[in-house]
Amino acid sequence: MSDLLLFVADVSPYRNADGGHTVAGVHQSLGSAARAFEEISQLLGLECVAVTRVGDATEELLSRARVLVLFTIGETPWTTEQRAIVEQRVQSGALGLVAMHSATDSAYDWPAYRDLVGARFDGHPVTGYLSIRVVDADHPATAHLPSPWRWKEELYVFRELVPEARILLGVDFGTDLAEGGVTTLPFAWCIEKGPRRTFYTVPGHFIAAYEDVTYLRHLRGGVEWVLETSTVS
Repeated sequence: MSDLLLFVADVSPYRNADGGHTVAGVHQSLGSAARAFEEISQLLGLECVAVTRVGDATEELLSRARVLVLFTIGETPWTTEQRAIVEQRVQSGALGLVAMHSATDSAYDWPAYRDLVGARFDGHPVTGYLSIRVVDADHPATAHLPSPWRWKEELYVFRELVPEARILLGVDFGTDLAEGGVTTLPFAWCIEKGPRRTFYTVPGHFIAAYEDVTYLRHLRGGVEWVLETSTVS
């Protein structure tokens, strides 16, 4: 097994119930994200391979990667063989999974995918400067963050969050205490289940994020954690 980080950024159409397709939105930050993970890989002594199509994440690459980073959207066409490799290697702990931003809005025809990334995307009602609360500071992706962390981003809403998800960041949404108070929407989480490790974070929509050291440390902490080589300082 080599020290390889495989970054996959694929934009594929959504498949409609009537058999048609809807074009997915293209994130202008995909190139910046790929460069950021190349730099993170260098800092951690990893080789980095970045691909823009799921089909280029070959079985050979998936079989030797130590970390798989997904910045995908739409009905990404993973083959049966690719899926089997990812599922088996993530579950065994041989492959750490880092999913970011729209990766939760992807691969709807892959039954195990929701359990791998932790939840399904269910809309983003607000875009702007959010007040992000550090829910769990005992993690290398969040230990350095201020709380609240003011950040320009889309506010994501999720469904089917897995019970094993350990919430790291949250956004308090709603202020009507008479109607039940404030709801904390998860903004980043990690999953540790036996040897398996998954890290997911919402931030990453805007290009400017990848010029921010605080955000880059957040991503690096997620990679370190799935590698089980990190320390919180």
